[in-house]
Amino acid sequence: MEELSVIVEQVSSFLWSWPMIVLLLGTHLYLTIVLKFPQRKIFTAIKLSVVKDKTGSGDVSQFGALATSLAATIGTGNIIGVATAVALGGPGAVFWCWITGVLGIATKYSEGLLAIKYRVKTEDGTMIGGPMYALERGLNMKWLAMLFCIFTAIASFGIGNTVQSNAIALLLNETYSVPPITSGILVSMATALVILFGIKGIAKVCGALVPFMAIFYVLCCLVILYINSPYLKETFTLIFNSAFSARAAGGGFVGTTVMMAARFGIARGLFSNESGLGSAPIVAAAAQTRNPVRQALVSSSGTFWDTVVVCALTGLVLVGSIIAHPNIDHTQGAALTKVAFDKIPIVGSLVLSVGIVTFAFSTILGWSYYGEKAVEYLGGEKVVIYYRLMWIAAVFVGAILNLSLVWSVADSMNALMAIPNLIALLLLSKVVVKETNKFLWSGNIDRDDPDTI
Repeated sequence: MEELSVIVEQVSSFLWSWPMIVLLLGTHLYLTIVLKFPQRKIFTAIKLSVVKDKTGSGDVSQFGALATSLAATIGTGNIIGVATAVALGGPGAVFWCWITGVLGIATKYSEGLLAIKYRVKTEDGTMIGGPMYALERGLNMKWLAMLFCIFTAIASFGIGNTVQSNAIALLLNETYSVPPITSGILVSMATALVILFGIKGIAKVCGALVPFMAIFYVLCCLVILYINSPYLKETFTLIFNSAFSARAAGGGFVGTTVMMAARFGIARGLFSNESGLGSAPIVAAAAQTRNPVRQALVSSSGTFWDTVVVCALTGLVLVGSIIAHPNIDHTQGAALTKVAFDKIPIVGSLVLSVGIVTFAFSTILGWSYYGEKAVEYLGGEKVVIYYRLMWIAAVFVGAILNLSLVWSVADSMNALMAIPNLIALLLLSKVVVKETNKFLWSGNIDRDDPDTI
């Protein structure tokens, strides 16, 4: 088992090395250019996300679809993941993480557009879509669509399920002495109460949970930044300078280089917002929208909130805490996060606990839908109920087992998910450009598309 763990970790490290980072970031940059910088429409996207499109077909509102995708992306990676990037790559990693969010908006936009363009209506009237349907219907590559679904189904039980319940159980055990078996029972029961109602149940809970947890977390970060306000200017300066100069890192970040800052910052940003992985368009396909571009814009706002806002705030909090407390051990991501949130008097540890628990639970809900649709594509609707039961059981198992091997397997599957999705994005980029020119840049964003509704 130990040898297997080493092999899997090596495979995971290879898959998430520079070739994958260059491929993802290159796709972000390419789509940004050919789509004429859709990032400049981000405030329009935010506005559309909270307006119900009553003329469109779909199973959930645009906000419900966005909340579900945010539930899966705004997770423990936004807290511990950013801390790990800072620990390994230095303060400059925060800058590169932010850059991936800005550029990733174009990729998330393209994924959402293709999800609506190639979605299908089932016999019971529900809408389903995602990279597998773009590959099958847009490129006639059903074999690659099936591979994407296999990778997604496997990844979902890892990164979206067991490791999240394990994070909850460990936190509650270490902080409040709650037995892991108790945490497993409670979390699996809560999961069952939501996912057995399908996408409408998931979207309803996520629509309530995501705004609460995001606003709560952002407010706490702002409180910490206020406490560290004497160091705020120095924090911004250190982050920016460290992104381009190894010597500027300072603060005890011995051994960090510009390449390390870029590698860990970009990798964490890509992993956090999931732009290019192909997960978010699966739920985007269920949205009520009158044309593909409207949902594409709403989808793109998810990357804005996840990385441009939440990850950036986390990075500022962490680097500011390092400057304020130069003697703390900044090489351990979890410890660094704890020190940062302890700046909030009395309730600091509680704030961190609530953040991690709500983020992890929402990720379980969001990824349950991704995995379900992948399994449904492979085996039909008849397998969905069995998948849901397995999902609930896996939540319990994850809470009571050591999951170091599962983490590595899930990381590998996430990387393998991205490859078919990126093929679809690049080969169908002309379709995305055509639809964008037709509805967005021609001022027809409110126009109905017969193929969509």
